Amino acid sequence: MAVTEPLHLHFVDGVATVTIDNPPINLFDLGLYLGMAQMAQRLAADPEVRVVVLRSADPDFFISHFDVALIQHLPTDAGMPTALNDFHLMCEAFRTMPKATIAVIEGRVGGGGSELALSCDMRFAALDRAVFNQPEVALGILPGGSGTVRLGRLLGRSRALEVVLGCDDIPAALAEQWGWVNRALPADELWPFVHRIAGRIATFPPHAVAAAKAAVLRSEKGVEADLLAESGAFNETLGHPATIAALAAFMARGGQTRDGELRLGELAGELAGEL
Repeated sequence: MAVTEPLHLHFVDGVATVTIDNPPINLFDLGLYLGMAQMAQRLAADPEVRVVVLRSADPDFFISHFDVALIQHLPTDAGMPTALNDFHLMCEAFRTMPKATIAVIEGRVGGGGSELALSCDMRFAALDRAVFNQPEVALGILPGGSGTVRLGRLLGRSRALEVVLGCDDIPAALAEQWGWVNRALPADELWPFVHRIAGRIATFPPHAVAAAKAAVLRSEKGVEADLLAESGAFNETLGHPATIAALAAFMARGGQTRDGELRLGELAGELAGEL
């Protein structure tokens, strides 16, 4: 299969591995976003693909988060939507496609990158290396690309609120304990396990995999309505003066630089002093 920048696609025995390669921090910028949306539709429609695996070329970052510079230019008068936005549709494609989707997180993942990983069927993390964060509230917004909808269902109300309101780094071991990831494994065990489970699922009858996944998804009630409400709440935050100030302060203090993103939880906690 061909290369779609900034994504590399490798296909073997029914398993499509998508490698995210968008230096310097795998920022979810416009190019990566459009590429991932196209990739989701392509993989969902390809009957030869049995399992999709998302990984990163950068050992320090899966996806840092959505591009704050783009958020700063979003319209502030969008109001309550009546249809899912394009980011939600991309995430939903990974959640609902009739094949297994797996995110392998070996470094940091935050914001919209976390939302993409949360939309996959399974998440496996590198112990002592992977770090999870939803920094949005510190920036005056909220996780608006499915984060509030996914985390509440996975972690329960109290832990989801600790993540969303605390905006702090969550290490892989704690993420496993909370149910954010299926397993946190030592680095030398991670890929052998992922290759085994992906290869195993790819050998099973695809109609049975699709039917079983659809049956499990039916237990997730009200997802689309909740995504619409989340999108509306996100839209309402964008024009607030404190949001505008927090987004600017984040960028000024090193947001979207490699050094700043490697300490994202600490950086988020510093923003209050700038407002």
